[in-house]
Amino acid sequence: MPAQRIAENLAFINWTLLTSLGVGAFGAVVLMRLRTPATRGFLGFSAACAAGFGLLAHLSDGALVQAAAAPGSTVAIDPTWTAPRDGALVAFTVLALLYAVALARRMAPLVAAGGLLAGVAALAFGALAWGGGPLGTGVALGQDLLLAAATGGVFVAMILGHWYLVTPKLPEGPLILLSRVLFGLVAAQVILFGASMLLGAGSGGGPFSPLTGPWAQFVWLRLLVGLIFPLIISWAAIQTARSRSMESATGLLYINVGSIAAGTILAAGLYFGARLIA
Repeated sequence: MPAQRIAENLAFINWTLLTSLGVGAFGAVVLMRLRTPATRGFLGFSAACAAGFGLLAHLSDGALVQAAAAPGSTVAIDPTWTAPRDGALVAFTVLALLYAVALARRMAPLVAAGGLLAGVAALAFGALAWGGGPLGTGVALGQDLLLAAATGGVFVAMILGHWYLVTPKLPEGPLILLSRVLFGLVAAQVILFGASMLLGAGSGGGPFSPLTGPWAQFVWLRLLVGLIFPLIISWAAIQTARSRSMESATGLLYINVGSIAAGTILAAGLYFGARLIA
């Protein structure tokens, strides 16, 4: 039954992954632009990738209402937020692409602020559509923001690792900073997971009940593959970047892209399939 529930909600899982990649990657680009001497080529390419993910999320948005209306769907979606959510995705995509072009111009900070606002709005409108009330909306949005920051952040970190191979004189500071931020984000997800399990994760059962319930296999996969493993890899990436072993750091970040993306898929599957916050 759990696997079937996840399969029935693939449209929502796909939307969550693509939106997280786009919004999180754009946030990482803005951070790198403000805090590091990262090259314009890297920033522009990463911003364009964020725009591409935003476009894919926009194209996938139309399937959400149909998926929620399918027989047996566990997701109740409020169609009131469909147009605002899709409009925010379109605005995010345009602004992210514009930012890739306007990096060296005076308008860039305004474009960056607008792009971040549009991205967060898309996530917020999604949470409003299927959060099921103020508390549920707030919890869903908080989880989505963490998922976006970690998923998009590790993607940009992986691209940055490649940039050192063609820009040897680039200081190690940008990669160290991004790896530290990534470590902090995954650590925050671990804390959220622990608090959620302590409260029953929205299952209606007692403390830690999801760890032994019908969804236990996916909950443990979320913890071990999507949280603990990326936390260890993120720490290792910081150490290799500090020693300027950039090829090793890039390899570790490649692994982290897969594990964090898998964790995002698992978290979305648990939320939309069983309303579990993990």
